[in-house]
Amino acid sequence: MEWIEVKIFTTTEGIEPVTATLMDCGINGIQVEDDNEMKEYLNTSSTFWDYVDEDLLNKPIEETKITVYVSDNPYGEEILLQIKNSIENLKHIDTGLNLGRLEIETKSNLNDEEWLNKWREFYKPFKIGERIFVKPVWEDCVVPDGRVVFNINPGHVFGTGMHQTTQLCMLELEKYINENSVVADLGCGSGILSIISLLLGAKSAFAVDIDANAVKTAYENASLSGVDVEKYYVTSGNVIGDKKLQDEIGYDKYDVVVANIIADVICAISPVVPAQLKKGGVFIASGIIKDRIDDVYKALSECGLKVINTAIKDEWVCITSIKE
Repeated sequence: MEWIEVKIFTTTEGIEPVTATLMDCGINGIQVEDDNEMKEYLNTSSTFWDYVDEDLLNKPIEETKITVYVSDNPYGEEILLQIKNSIENLKHIDTGLNLGRLEIETKSNLNDEEWLNKWREFYKPFKIGERIFVKPVWEDCVVPDGRVVFNINPGHVFGTGMHQTTQLCMLELEKYINENSVVADLGCGSGILSIISLLLGAKSAFAVDIDANAVKTAYENASLSGVDVEKYYVTSGNVIGDKKLQDEIGYDKYDVVVANIIADVICAISPVVPAQLKKGGVFIASGIIKDRIDDVYKALSECGLKVINTAIKDEWVCITSIKE
C-alpha cells in the first residue's frame, strides 16, 4: 500500500479553520508546522532555556503548513477529493481571518514505515457504540467493562476505525449481529468490520479485499483480538467481475453483508449482494459522501433491496438495506 501526503499552505490564523475543515472530512491525524508559533514560544519562554541556537532564531519564517495522509487507493482518493472541495469552499467564506493562499500540494509513493511511524502519534484507543472498543496494539490501557476489544495493527492496508464511515458501520453491526449471524465483509481492508462482527458474537465471517496485502493483515488482527480463525476466512479478488470469487463467497448465505468502500463501488457491487444475502438479510453500505446518497438509493432499489436506515456523520453516510 502506498500513501499520499497532502500539504495545505495557510497562516497561523488559518490553523484552526483549516483543521476543523479537515476533521469534517474525516481526517483525525493532522500535523501542523508553524514557524510563527515556534519563534513566539522561543522568545516568550526564554527563561526556560539555557541556550537557543542563534540559527534557529534567525531562520527565515516559512509558510504555515498543515499535513495529513490518505491511502493511495480509490477510498483515499474520495477523501482527497472531499478535502480539495472543502478547502476550495473555505477560500470563499468570509471568516474575517487571513487564511493565506490555501493551496494544496500532494506527494505520492511515501515509504510505508515512515508513514506508519508518523501515524502512530495520532492513533489512540476509542469507544464506539455500547459494546466496541478499538485499541492499537502499541497502546497499554484499561478496557472499559462490557466491551469487546478490537486490537489492531493496521499494517499497510486501509481500516483503522477512526473514520466516520467505519464507525457508522460498527454502530449498524451492533444492531444486527447475533450468535447466529453469518457475515460477509466486502472490501475488508484491515478486517476491522468482519473481526468486530465475530467479537460481537457472529457465527462466521467471510472477508475479501482487492488488495492482496489485506489477507495477511486481517488474519493478524483477528489473532491479536483473540478471534477463532476457524470462524474466519479472508481472501483477495474483485467481487464485481470475478464469477469464481462470487461462487466462493456463496449464495443465499449471509445474514449481514457489509461494505465500507466508496459510492461508485457500492453501486457497482449492489447487483451482486442480493444473491449473497438470505431473505431478511441486511446490506450495510458506507463510504458514501452526502452528494451521492441518491445514486446509492437508486442502485439499491434497482437490485431489489429496500432501504431501512440512513445514518449520517459529518459529510459521510451509511445506508442499510434489506432483502425482503
